[in-house]
Amino acid sequence: MAEQGFDLIVVGGGPGGYVAAIRAAQLKMKVALVEREHLGGICLNWGCIPTKALLRSSEINHLLHTLDQYGFAADNIRFDFAKVVKRSRQVAAQLSGGVKGLLRKHKVTVLDGQGALAGQGRLAVTKDGKPVAELAAPHIILATGARARVLPGIEPDGRLIWTYREALVPDALPKRLIVIGSGAIGSEFASFFLNMGAEVTLIEVLDRILPVEDAEISAFVQKSFAKQGMKVVTGAKVQGVRKGASDVTAIVEAAGKVQEIVADRMISAVGIVGNVEGIGLEGTGVKVDRTHVVIDAWCRTGESGVYAIGDLVGPPWLAHKASHEGVLCVERIAGTPGLHPMDAHNIPGCTYCRPQVASVGLTEAAAKAAGHEVRVGRFPFIGNGKAIALGEPEGMIKTVFDAKTGELLGAHMAGPEVTEMIQGYTIARTLETTEAELIHTVFPHPTISEAMHEAVLDAYGRVIHI
Repeated sequence: MAEQGFDLIVVGGGPGGYVAAIRAAQLKMKVALVEREHLGGICLNWGCIPTKALLRSSEINHLLHTLDQYGFAADNIRFDFAKVVKRSRQVAAQLSGGVKGLLRKHKVTVLDGQGALAGQGRLAVTKDGKPVAELAAPHIILATGARARVLPGIEPDGRLIWTYREALVPDALPKRLIVIGSGAIGSEFASFFLNMGAEVTLIEVLDRILPVEDAEISAFVQKSFAKQGMKVVTGAKVQGVRKGASDVTAIVEAAGKVQEIVADRMISAVGIVGNVEGIGLEGTGVKVDRTHVVIDAWCRTGESGVYAIGDLVGPPWLAHKASHEGVLCVERIAGTPGLHPMDAHNIPGCTYCRPQVASVGLTEAAAKAAGHEVRVGRFPFIGNGKAIALGEPEGMIKTVFDAKTGELLGAHMAGPEVTEMIQGYTIARTLETTEAELIHTVFPHPTISEAMHEAVLDAYGRVIHI
């Protein structure tokens, strides 16, 4: 089999890999992209995008059942669950096709198969165990992503116990659902099924849900979930699972007591593990730490000419972080001037449950632990005219500043459309903005974003509307 030569080979076509390939092509590199399953990766096909399509449907269902507050009435409100699921799959398919078109536009050579390192500057591509191609390039980027973590005793079976994959394509809406793990994935699925009408129990081993978020935001969301009818159990250990013919029982220990929770289905959302197997890392200088490849500030591994990005490497495990790493890595390879290593504290996090959650930078606790003297501002959405007019006055924004320098250390939000607004604070952090610039920025009225301004003003004793 003749060896094909390239300037760059990318292994994995997710939001890190395909973005890296396109950016490299823009920089006049000859690029090959190897993908074993679906262009767009987990994010586009089985994660970020289809879940948002499902959550949009559950949001509409919620609005239809609250029409009275807006002066409307509707009888016999119902939905076709199969169509809800079908729409989410159509959205994913449309975007996957779009990625294929973008790669074709930029003349990236796409190979269908499994890529594995095969010596210095070489990659072997196989499909169903058979050789497909032999590639060579001085630079190889590994972007093979990650998969759901499996806990002993709670192994997904695709029927009673689901991972995110099965949860995205259920054949029917379960009447009762248990979700184990309250990170972004667990909270989003819990919120979706709850708002579609299921009885949901959310179980978290730590003492609060959304544990990476600021403690006040976690408490706010947990209270909101409970108000909506969700049962939330924190500080809980799942001692075991018992399967029935058509139901599943979780034996849960919490607050010194053991209880049995019965449901029709269970979702295990307890983190991810990197896809480090089968990509030829054996005998190389690539180091793996707890299933994730170790890299430096420029995405370089311990093997010369081999790089890694996205969920395959360290946190935060987010699609937009993977895309940023892909661009950064390629531009570093190309010698682009003026580059800066990625600052993980400037990567925003978003959870699309109801209420939405978004954050960037340090939590109040983390800021104090890092030695900062802080000034904290808070503003509730009940003081925001647009939020009240929308009928969504439940929410809050919290800002954390360094008391000595005025640096915006972190911002944390829960409420309507906060995932769209967090970018304002993200830009502020990237520009190293202080409270002075934020205070003197004019925010449009009436908008929910005015609450961002008020949360800054509150940190400095200047808040107007509370």
